[in-house]
Amino acid sequence: MSKPVYKRILLKLSGESLMGPQGYGLDPPVVQGIAQEIKEVAALGVEIAIVIGGGNIFRGIGGEAEGIDRSTGDYMGMLATVINALALQAFLEKIGVFTRVLSAIEIHQLVEPYIRRRAVRHLEKGRIVLFAAGTGNPYFTTDTAAALRAMEIRADVILKGTKVDGVYDSDPKKNPQAKRFEALSYLDVLNKNLKVMDSTSISLCMDHQLPIVIFDLFKKGNIQRVVLGEQIGTRVN
Repeated sequence: MSKPVYKRILLKLSGESLMGPQGYGLDPPVVQGIAQEIKEVAALGVEIAIVIGGGNIFRGIGGEAEGIDRSTGDYMGMLATVINALALQAFLEKIGVFTRVLSAIEIHQLVEPYIRRRAVRHLEKGRIVLFAAGTGNPYFTTDTAAALRAMEIRADVILKGTKVDGVYDSDPKKNPQAKRFEALSYLDVLNKNLKVMDSTSISLCMDHQLPIVIFDLFKKGNIQRVVLGEQIGTRVN
Protein backbone atom coordinates (compact mmCIF):
# COMPACT_ATOMS: atom_id res chain seq x y z
CA MET A 1 0.00 0.00 0.00
CA SER A 2 1.22 3.49 -0.80
CA LYS A 3 -1.53 5.58 0.78
CA PRO A 4 -1.82 6.15 4.54
CA VAL A 5 -4.74 4.44 6.25
CA TYR A 6 -4.79 7.17 8.90
CA LYS A 7 -5.30 10.88 8.32
CA ARG A 8 -4.36 12.05 11.83
CA ILE A 9 -2.27 10.11 14.36
CA LEU A 10 -1.07 10.61 17.89
CA LEU A 11 2.40 9.19 18.45
CA LYS A 12 3.22 8.33 22.07
CA LEU A 13 6.93 8.34 22.90
CA SER A 14 8.42 7.51 26.27
CA GLY A 15 11.17 9.69 27.64
CA GLU A 16 13.32 6.56 27.81
CA SER A 17 13.12 6.22 24.02
CA LEU A 18 15.27 9.37 23.70
CA MET A 19 18.11 8.36 25.97
CA GLY A 20 19.66 5.55 23.91
CA PRO A 21 22.16 3.21 25.57
CA GLN A 22 23.52 5.82 27.98
CA GLY A 23 20.67 5.29 30.45
CA TYR A 24 19.90 8.94 31.16
CA GLY A 25 19.15 12.19 29.39
CA LEU A 26 19.14 12.66 25.62
CA ASP A 27 21.17 10.78 23.02
CA PRO A 28 21.37 13.13 19.99
CA PRO A 29 21.77 10.39 17.32
CA VAL A 30 18.70 8.58 18.70
CA VAL A 31 16.59 11.76 18.76
CA GLN A 32 17.79 12.63 15.27
CA GLY A 33 16.76 9.19 13.99
CA ILE A 34 13.28 9.50 15.47
CA ALA A 35 12.92 12.98 13.98
CA GLN A 36 13.84 11.66 10.52
CA GLU A 37 11.24 8.87 10.80
CA ILE A 38 8.59 11.41 11.76
CA LYS A 39 9.53 13.64 8.82
CA GLU A 40 9.08 10.75 6.37
CA VAL A 41 5.59 10.03 7.72
CA ALA A 42 4.63 13.71 7.60
CA ALA A 43 5.69 13.75 3.93
CA LEU A 44 2.85 11.31 3.24
CA GLY A 45 0.36 13.99 4.25
CA VAL A 46 -0.38 12.51 7.67
CA GLU A 47 -1.18 14.96 10.45
CA ILE A 48 1.02 14.10 13.45
CA ALA A 49 0.64 14.95 17.12
CA ILE A 50 3.14 13.66 19.67
CA VAL A 51 2.91 13.12 23.42
CA ILE A 52 6.27 12.60 25.02
CA GLY A 53 7.19 11.34 28.47
CA GLY A 54 9.96 12.51 30.80
CA GLY A 55 11.27 9.32 32.36
CA ASN A 56 14.76 9.81 30.94
CA ILE A 57 15.10 12.86 33.20
CA PHE A 58 12.70 12.45 36.13
CA ARG A 59 9.74 10.28 37.11
CA GLY A 60 7.26 11.41 39.76
CA ILE A 61 6.86 7.91 41.20
CA GLY A 62 10.63 7.59 41.50
CA GLY A 63 10.80 10.91 43.30
CA GLU A 64 8.15 9.75 45.77
CA ALA A 65 10.34 6.77 46.65
CA GLU A 66 13.15 9.22 47.47
CA GLY A 67 10.95 11.27 49.79
CA ILE A 68 9.60 13.91 47.38
CA ASP A 69 5.87 14.62 47.68
CA ARG A 70 4.05 12.82 44.84
CA SER A 71 2.38 15.95 43.48
CA THR A 72 5.68 17.83 43.48
CA GLY A 73 7.41 14.89 41.82
CA ASP A 74 4.76 14.70 39.13
CA TYR A 75 5.14 18.41 38.37
CA MET A 76 8.90 17.89 38.10
CA GLY A 77 8.20 15.07 35.65
CA MET A 78 5.95 17.37 33.62
CA LEU A 79 8.79 19.87 33.31
CA ALA A 80 11.01 17.03 32.10
CA THR A 81 8.53 16.39 29.27
CA VAL A 82 8.84 20.04 28.24
CA ILE A 83 12.62 19.61 27.95
CA ASN A 84 12.13 16.51 25.79
CA ALA A 85 9.53 18.20 23.60
CA LEU A 86 11.85 21.17 23.01
CA ALA A 87 14.70 18.80 22.14
CA LEU A 88 12.63 16.85 19.62
CA GLN A 89 11.32 20.12 18.20
CA ALA A 90 14.89 21.32 17.68
CA PHE A 91 15.85 18.16 15.79
CA LEU A 92 12.68 18.26 13.66
CA GLU A 93 13.12 21.90 12.71
CA LYS A 94 16.78 21.29 11.89
CA ILE A 95 15.62 18.96 9.09
CA GLY A 96 12.97 21.35 7.82
CA VAL A 97 9.84 20.22 9.67
CA PHE A 98 7.53 22.91 11.03
CA THR A 99 6.49 22.23 14.62
CA ARG A 100 4.71 23.69 17.61
CA VAL A 101 5.06 22.73 21.28
CA LEU A 102 1.87 23.12 23.31
CA SER A 103 2.18 22.71 27.06
CA ALA A 104 -0.48 21.94 29.65
CA ILE A 105 1.58 24.11 32.04
CA GLU A 106 1.97 27.67 30.80
CA ILE A 107 5.58 28.70 30.14
CA HIS A 108 5.08 31.69 27.85
CA GLN A 109 8.75 32.30 27.10
CA LEU A 110 9.25 28.79 25.71
CA VAL A 111 6.05 27.17 24.46
CA GLU A 112 2.43 27.86 23.58
CA PRO A 113 -0.28 27.05 26.13
CA TYR A 114 -2.41 24.05 25.24
CA ILE A 115 -5.65 25.13 23.56
CA ARG A 116 -7.51 22.39 21.72
CA ARG A 117 -8.68 24.53 18.80
CA ARG A 118 -5.19 25.94 18.34
CA ALA A 119 -3.71 22.44 18.30
CA VAL A 120 -6.18 21.29 15.64
CA ARG A 121 -5.46 24.37 13.53
CA HIS A 122 -1.71 23.71 13.65
CA LEU A 123 -2.33 20.14 12.51
CA GLU A 124 -4.55 21.32 9.66
CA LYS A 125 -1.72 23.61 8.52
CA GLY A 126 0.66 20.64 8.35
CA ARG A 127 2.64 21.42 11.49
CA ILE A 128 3.70 18.66 13.85
CA VAL A 129 2.30 19.34 17.30
CA LEU A 130 4.16 18.20 20.41
CA PHE A 131 2.08 18.05 23.56
CA ALA A 132 4.15 18.64 26.69
CA ALA A 133 3.53 18.58 30.47
CA GLY A 134 1.11 15.66 30.34
CA THR A 135 -2.42 16.64 31.37
CA GLY A 136 -1.11 19.38 33.65
CA ASN A 137 -2.33 17.44 36.68
CA PRO A 138 -0.44 15.21 39.13
CA TYR A 139 -1.31 11.52 39.44
CA PHE A 140 -1.94 11.21 35.68
CA THR A 141 0.61 9.55 33.42
CA THR A 142 1.64 10.63 29.94
CA ASP A 143 -0.19 7.52 28.69
CA THR A 144 -3.40 9.06 30.00
CA ALA A 145 -2.37 12.39 28.47
CA ALA A 146 -1.92 10.62 25.12
CA ALA A 147 -5.41 9.11 25.29
CA LEU A 148 -6.94 12.43 26.32
CA ARG A 149 -5.20 14.51 23.66
CA ALA A 150 -5.92 11.92 20.96
CA MET A 151 -9.63 12.16 21.70
CA GLU A 152 -9.57 15.95 21.90
CA ILE A 153 -7.97 16.33 18.47
CA ARG A 154 -10.00 13.42 17.03
CA ALA A 155 -6.98 11.32 16.10
CA ASP A 156 -7.67 8.11 14.20
CA VAL A 157 -5.25 6.03 16.27
CA ILE A 158 -2.65 6.11 19.02
CA LEU A 159 0.73 4.72 17.94
CA LYS A 160 2.83 3.74 20.94
CA GLY A 161 6.51 3.27 20.11
CA THR A 162 8.37 0.88 22.41
CA LYS A 163 11.58 -1.14 22.56
CA VAL A 164 9.80 -4.40 21.66
CA ASP A 165 7.77 -5.42 18.62
CA GLY A 166 4.40 -5.63 20.33
CA VAL A 167 2.69 -6.97 23.44
CA TYR A 168 3.75 -10.34 24.87
CA ASP A 169 2.25 -12.62 27.50
CA SER A 170 5.55 -12.41 29.39
CA ASP A 171 8.86 -10.58 29.10
CA PRO A 172 10.42 -11.73 25.79
CA LYS A 173 13.89 -10.76 27.05
CA LYS A 174 13.55 -13.19 29.95
CA ASN A 175 11.36 -15.85 28.34
CA PRO A 176 12.33 -17.04 24.82
CA GLN A 177 8.93 -18.80 24.62
CA ALA A 178 6.96 -15.61 25.22
CA LYS A 179 3.98 -15.27 22.87
CA ARG A 180 3.33 -12.05 20.98
CA PHE A 181 -0.25 -10.97 20.50
CA GLU A 182 -1.21 -9.62 17.06
CA ALA A 183 -4.49 -8.23 18.38
CA LEU A 184 -6.09 -7.68 21.77
CA SER A 185 -9.31 -6.22 23.05
CA TYR A 186 -9.28 -3.44 25.62
CA LEU A 187 -10.78 -5.86 28.15
CA ASP A 188 -8.01 -8.39 27.43
CA VAL A 189 -5.43 -5.77 28.31
CA LEU A 190 -7.22 -4.83 31.53
CA ASN A 191 -8.09 -8.36 32.64
CA LYS A 192 -4.65 -9.82 31.88
CA ASN A 193 -2.96 -6.76 33.42
CA LEU A 194 -0.78 -6.42 30.33
CA LYS A 195 1.58 -3.45 30.57
CA VAL A 196 0.48 -1.77 27.35
CA MET A 197 -0.58 1.54 28.85
CA ASP A 198 -1.98 2.29 32.29
CA SER A 199 -5.54 1.25 33.06
CA THR A 200 -6.91 4.81 32.99
CA SER A 201 -5.73 5.39 29.43
CA ILE A 202 -6.96 1.97 28.27
CA SER A 203 -10.38 2.66 29.79
CA LEU A 204 -10.56 6.05 28.06
CA CYS A 205 -9.69 4.47 24.71
CA MET A 206 -12.23 1.70 25.26
CA ASP A 207 -15.00 4.17 26.09
CA HIS A 208 -14.36 6.08 22.87
CA GLN A 209 -13.32 3.16 20.64
CA LEU A 210 -9.91 4.65 19.90
CA PRO A 211 -7.50 1.98 18.58
CA ILE A 212 -3.92 1.63 19.83
CA VAL A 213 -1.00 0.10 17.95
CA ILE A 214 2.07 -0.92 19.96
CA PHE A 215 5.19 -1.39 17.83
CA ASP A 216 8.99 -1.37 17.80
CA LEU A 217 10.01 2.27 17.47
CA PHE A 218 13.65 1.44 16.77
CA LYS A 219 13.21 -0.64 13.63
CA LYS A 220 13.78 1.81 10.80
CA GLY A 221 10.63 2.64 8.86
CA ASN A 222 8.19 1.15 11.37
CA ILE A 223 6.17 4.31 11.97
CA GLN A 224 5.60 4.57 8.24
CA ARG A 225 4.70 0.88 7.98
CA VAL A 226 2.02 1.26 10.62
CA VAL A 227 0.62 4.36 8.95
CA LEU A 228 0.49 2.55 5.60
CA GLY A 229 -1.52 -0.26 7.16
CA GLU A 230 1.05 -3.04 7.48
CA GLN A 231 0.33 -5.62 10.18
CA ILE A 232 3.16 -5.05 12.62
CA GLY A 233 3.18 -4.93 16.39
CA THR A 234 0.00 -5.43 18.40
CA ARG A 235 -3.31 -3.73 17.77
CA VAL A 236 -5.69 -3.03 20.67
CA ASN A 237 -9.31 -2.24 19.82
